[in-house]
Amino acid sequence: MPRIRELGIYESKLPPGSHNAITDVAGVSVGHYTLIAGEGMWTGNGPFRTGVTVILPHEGNVFEEKVTAVTHTINGFGKVYGFEQVRELGTLETAVALTGTLNVPRVADALMTIAIEQNPHIGLGFAESGRQGYHSINPVVGETSDGYLSDLQARPIGLAEVRVALADATTGPVAEGVAGAGAGTSCFGWKGGIGTASRLLPRRAGGFTMGVLVQTNYGSPEELTICGVPVGQHVKPPKPEKRQEDGSIMIVLATDAPLDTRQLGRLCQRAAFGLARTGSTCHGGSGDFVIAFSNTNRVPDRPTRLQVQKPVFYEQPVMDLFSLAVIEAVEEAIYNSLFMAHTVVGRDGNTRYGLPVDEVVAVMRQYGR
Repeated sequence: MPRIRELGIYESKLPPGSHNAITDVAGVSVGHYTLIAGEGMWTGNGPFRTGVTVILPHEGNVFEEKVTAVTHTINGFGKVYGFEQVRELGTLETAVALTGTLNVPRVADALMTIAIEQNPHIGLGFAESGRQGYHSINPVVGETSDGYLSDLQARPIGLAEVRVALADATTGPVAEGVAGAGAGTSCFGWKGGIGTASRLLPRRAGGFTMGVLVQTNYGSPEELTICGVPVGQHVKPPKPEKRQEDGSIMIVLATDAPLDTRQLGRLCQRAAFGLARTGSTCHGGSGDFVIAFSNTNRVPDRPTRLQVQKPVFYEQPVMDLFSLAVIEAVEEAIYNSLFMAHTVVGRDGNTRYGLPVDEVVAVMRQYGR
């Protein structure tokens, strides 16, 4: 399946990285576990079209070397896990995991188990620098619902599946579309899934990289907009369902720029503009969330001193460029989640069709693109 940039109908003001993926941010890796199993009617133990996707901020021990992070809620109709501590402390201490809605507690428990294996002192008391307490762990898990194609109630994604996704994580190209957490999701009435993109900032903005990964599951067919063209008014699924607009999207931003939580928060808010470019109006039944982190600004779990010198980034002279990088990368990642997804038949014969690339290109040409 072609990514949108390969079709000649999409251009950006800022250039992409070598993989045009979140993994263009040095040290960031992505892994998937995809579960496609069973056919026919819902049984309470399948069929399954689901999975889990993990995004690791760096190649070290994330609990020991936390990264500066923020979370942002565009619309809060969702079941995310671990966001409140990130808002309070401004750090991320596990991989970010994305999955189907009812898998969230099992995936969070899996991240806890793995973190404890890697850091046996978690949960034990300490007395350091005149203070006492207990080390805890805050896994971060996002979700969208894959219930149209998959058996939600069985909750098949747990420890074994998360281990596979972590073992699969690489810093190279990222599998998109029907992969990991995108195995059973929908987008604008078509098959959606995982998408990713990146942007390289110019030298005058520090030469940093901005990477994005999305899990798409939102929108009705007529809303789909590509590069300003109302594609959804011309190209529609063979068997459109009623009331498809509600749904969700998870947006993960990663950068190597030494941004603090306030600066990352500003960029999270810009992600909504990239989402809007695709035709979304953030319906009331949609859970639209953003997680952002800088893997350059790190926070040790057990600091040896109270103060440390860190680079201060004055973002105001180049904030427009950082905002543009986020908006463009979010928009392109969403398009990639559509163009890279193929038709999937799920439980009860429910079907999400892959976006017909030739028809989309023809419409874009009609509009001079």
